[in-house]
Amino acid sequence: MVFAYAIPAVVSWGLLGLGLGALGLITPVLRGTALAAAAAYGCYYGLVELSGRRGMAPPGRAWQVPQAMLIKVRPRQRVVVWGALLGPGFATRNPFAGFGMLPLAVTAMPGVGAAVVVGAGIGLAHGTARASALLRDARDLSAAPAEPEPAAGQPSTHLEMLLKAMYWRRLDGAVLLTAAATGAVACLRYFT
Repeated sequence: MVFAYAIPAVVSWGLLGLGLGALGLITPVLRGTALAAAAAYGCYYGLVELSGRRGMAPPGRAWQVPQAMLIKVRPRQRVVVWGALLGPGFATRNPFAGFGMLPLAVTAMPGVGAAVVVGAGIGLAHGTARASALLRDARDLSAAPAEPEPAAGQPSTHLEMLLKAMYWRRLDGAVLLTAAATGAVACLRYFT
C-alpha cells in the first residue's frame, strides 16, 4: 500500500520540480519571487495556525475521491486509484496550510536538479505519510472492539480527534514560521 501512494507522489512531485526548475532557468526572477512569496505565506499562515485564530483559508481543494470511482472495483484497484489521487496531495483536500508552501519551496530551488530532488523528496514524504496514516487507522479500527459510550467526564473520540488536529495545526504553524524566517534570510541573500 505504501508503494501505491509513494510512487505516484514521487513521480508527480519530481515532474513538478522538473517543470518549475526549468521555468526558473528561463525566468530567473521566478526563484526570487518564490522565495519572497514563501516568506510572506509562511509568516501569515504560521501566525494564524500557531495562534489558533481564523484567517483566510489556505489554498486548496475540497474535492475527495468520488465513490463512483470505487464502486465495483477490486480492492487492489481501489488502492491504486486512492494512491494515485491521494499520494501526491494535489487532487484532494489537505487540512493544513503547510502544504501550500511546498510548491513555493520547489520553485525556489537553485536549479533543475535541486528542484527535482526536493520535489521527489516531498512526494516521498507526503505519499508515505498518507499511506502510513491510513494503515494506522485501519489497524486501530480492526484492533479495537466496539466501544461503549464514554462515561461522564471521559473524553470522547471526537474530542480526542479535535485535540490532535489542534496539536498538528499548531505544529504546522511553527514549521511555517521557521520556513518563513529561512525564506526571508534567503531573500536577503538572493536580492543583495
